Amino acid sequence: MALGRKIRALRDELGMSQAQLAGQGGLSQGYLSQLENEEVQNPSAAVIFGLARALHVDPRVLMQAAGYEEASTAAGGPAEYEMAVDPDLLRFLARIPRDQQADLLRVLQGMGTKARPRGVGASRRR
Repeated sequence: MALGRKIRALRDELGMSQAQLAGQGGLSQGYLSQLENEEVQNPSAAVIFGLARALHVDPRVLMQAAGYEEASTAAGGPAEYEMAVDPDLLRFLARIPRDQQADLLRVLQGMGTKARPRGVGASRRR
């Protein structure tokens, strides 16, 4: 898949507008539009890494889509790339209606502030 189509597909999966992705990726919306429409060839690594961070994907995904196949095989294989948030979770959340996302966020925030009672989830010895 070409880079522009890959960027657009990932952006759509996350429910982001071009303006949102451009802002989070550190690009102008016009430049992002040019990328998505395949009007820009060989964007810089900084552009690819900024978009990858904003799209919550491993930069190698975009590097490969841009035609830099050797990026995944250089130096004996891919290095680990740690994501702050599971991209599958973000894509799942993007499919949930906005009002339900807010409800889910409140539940998750509540879970983070309440201490678990002792013994919950632990097996009891008899």
